[in-house]
Amino acid sequence: MARARSSERDALALPGVVGILLVLVFGLGALFAASMLSPLGMVGAVILGIAAFMSLLGFMVLQPNEAGVVVILGSYQGTVRKSGFWWVNPLSAGQNRTVSLRTRNFISNTSKVNDANGNPINIAAVVVWQVVDTAPAVFDVEDYERFVFLQAETAIRHVARSYPYDDYGDNADVVTLTGNADEVADTLSAELQERLTLAGVHVVETRLTDLSYAPEIAEVMLRRQQASAVVAARQRIVEGAVGMVRLAVEQIEAEDIAHLTPTEKAALVTNLLTVLVSEAPTTPMVNVGPAPVRLT
Repeated sequence: MARARSSERDALALPGVVGILLVLVFGLGALFAASMLSPLGMVGAVILGIAAFMSLLGFMVLQPNEAGVVVILGSYQGTVRKSGFWWVNPLSAGQNRTVSLRTRNFISNTSKVNDANGNPINIAAVVVWQVVDTAPAVFDVEDYERFVFLQAETAIRHVARSYPYDDYGDNADVVTLTGNADEVADTLSAELQERLTLAGVHVVETRLTDLSYAPEIAEVMLRRQQASAVVAARQRIVEGAVGMVRLAVEQIEAEDIAHLTPTEKAALVTNLLTVLVSEAPTTPMVNVGPAPVRLT
């Protein structure tokens, strides 16, 4: 059966000035008892001296955005969250633990994984996080800092396997690692938060910092991307050329510049498309008689 998750609660803590007064009271009492020079006085002096020494062990100093976890004889007593000089039960000496509540971040190691299409990629992310519940951070995991790091590595790998690196222009509706950075980051944050709730950690933000194809396929995939870009560019050029040809033919007929037969219209369209779409420079031809004459 799973053990119940620890929950943070407030610890009993007195201002440090109160602890200093207790030390003084016990110390002066021990001196007064010792001055009586009697067996009972000596016993009282020893007891009060021990009390004064033990009181010295109860002091705790907390910096801003730090919390002190108070433990007495292996039992969690609570957490002190307010910064300052405090005095807690001296029996907790040597068992208390200070936990930073500051926002922290780290960049994960670059991992080599396969994306949703099976292509090997290199991926890394920056994770911003902070402890919000000290009890599970201290008692429910062995080392919460290492726990955060390892769970982040696992979540990054899982998210990388859930999405393709790119859609290559085949389907614009597909969520990809390169084309949907915000959505991928939100998914990563949600998955990592689910994993780190056990440790009382809040994930502030995650962002991919490194995303590339693995070296063994990088050159091949680059050629594929270039080919896709060329095809898309040529498609745009053809669409523009067709529109220009249509406009030219319509204006010639609308302004009664010439009456084109279907054959002449087909020849005009062919010539215009050749000039507009061709990658190499073209030499226009003008038909002035039985045979076309090249313009030089």
